[in-house]
Amino acid sequence: MIVRISTEGQYELGQGASQAIGELESQALQACEADDEDKFKRAFGQLLDLIRTQGERIGDDQLVGSDLILPPPDVSLEEAKTEFTGEGLIPG
Repeated sequence: MIVRISTEGQYELGQGASQAIGELESQALQACEADDEDKFKRAFGQLLDLIRTQGERIGDDQLVGSDLILPPPDVSLEEAKTEFTGEGLIPG
């Protein structure tokens, strides 16, 4: 799975990370729906940390399609509400 963090770069993660990513994404989605900025920042921060620590950074000189594109780390709750909607960011 290739994940892009907007403004930061791409990371390659093993398939085992999909479940953990999905759980954190779900928490971020729930926080958006509840208009809970603290919960969103916590869940989104954990999601970014997971990707950065378990993923292998792909060089900027490599062209690889992304399976998942996340908003930038400094995304606001209001901006995130437009990204974290419906079925979420990860295709079913």
